[in-house]
Amino acid sequence: MSATIDKSTLAFLADLTQNNNREWFNENKKRYEAARKDYTVFLDEMLEEMTAFEPVAYNQKGKDLLFRIYRDVRFSNDKRPYKDHFGAYVTEGGRKSIYPGYYLHLAGNNNTFVAGGLWMPPSDYLKAVRQEIDYNLDEFKSIVEEEDFKKRFGSISGEQLKTTPKGYEKENPAIEYLRFKSWNAMMPINDETVLSSNFMEVVLDAMRALKPLNDFLMHPLKDLEQEQE
Repeated sequence: MSATIDKSTLAFLADLTQNNNREWFNENKKRYEAARKDYTVFLDEMLEEMTAFEPVAYNQKGKDLLFRIYRDVRFSNDKRPYKDHFGAYVTEGGRKSIYPGYYLHLAGNNNTFVAGGLWMPPSDYLKAVRQEIDYNLDEFKSIVEEEDFKKRFGSISGEQLKTTPKGYEKENPAIEYLRFKSWNAMMPINDETVLSSNFMEVVLDAMRALKPLNDFLMHPLKDLEQEQE
């Protein structure tokens, strides 16, 4: 039987959103620990299932992919001490890797989502991906403009330049995609689905649909690394 998310886990995250302070959190530490364990058990089974279509999931553990719930507020105007969600990132090299991967964001109040793609890569990687999109625009469009992909994820999202990137003309047929500094696809999931018995399959189906995008984005990064060796 597939792992499921317990109702108490979403309830904790929803309550944390309303009570994001250390006193409340300390009083509810046991609830946090139970919710974190529930999410980690789900991740472990998810990773096992992912190995059927994504080799990077092999031998990875949920606890290692899970981001800390404590926020770094040193350089932020937002001083809330805790994230109001659980997040885990699956990719080669683990959760801190800059490679494209799969992200599962679990939150209350219908704010859960599955996402994939490449987030804010360093400049040399950014240039490599832009070149890949420019040279292979038809292949990229066949992934991100495919009917099922758009039905699940809508349009590609991410921070964009307001101008054209250096070295490209505004008339370039790929310009709408070249302006991105991140290439992300995101599928929202409501609480009812999260708490249903088929949540695991919904997540895995979304990740299968994200794999062609991740593979496309990974290719130029691996080529660049080989050139740099």
